[in-house]
Amino acid sequence: MRRHKQELSKEECVEILNAQSRGVLAVLGDDEYPYTVPMDYVYVDGKLYFHAAMEGHKIDSIRKHEKVSFCVLNDGVKEADSWWYTFKSVIAFGKIRILNDDDEKKEKLTYLGNKYFPTPEETEDEIRRLLDRTAVFELNVEHMTGKIVREK
Repeated sequence: MRRHKQELSKEECVEILNAQSRGVLAVLGDDEYPYTVPMDYVYVDGKLYFHAAMEGHKIDSIRKHEKVSFCVLNDGVKEADSWWYTFKSVIAFGKIRILNDDDEKKEKLTYLGNKYFPTPEETEDEIRRLLDRTAVFELNVEHMTGKIVREK
């Protein structure tokens, strides 16, 4: 990182990953163009988990190239009487894999569902209903960077 004064600690990065609901997954897409897509996620034990359809551009790209990045921003704070915000961002880098074992998929989908659904019962119902039609991805975070940005 060029501006070390703006660098966040690993603990601050993890706090942001745990607190936020969505980020943007970047993969290497067709003709080696970057392809980014907003994703719900959960961060557990140094790994990020996502779910998606079993087919499409995103999963095709993941099958071809395992290296990805995932960017998350916090909500930021607007400076009083000004136009700019101060916010924090995290970019996680690593290799992503598609989970194939149904028990492993259920475990990771439970983490995801419990983050977003109001009750564990709703999580279980959704998993039971959609497991066969849902791809689950595990991003093993090899390194991450975080920084505070002041828009001035």
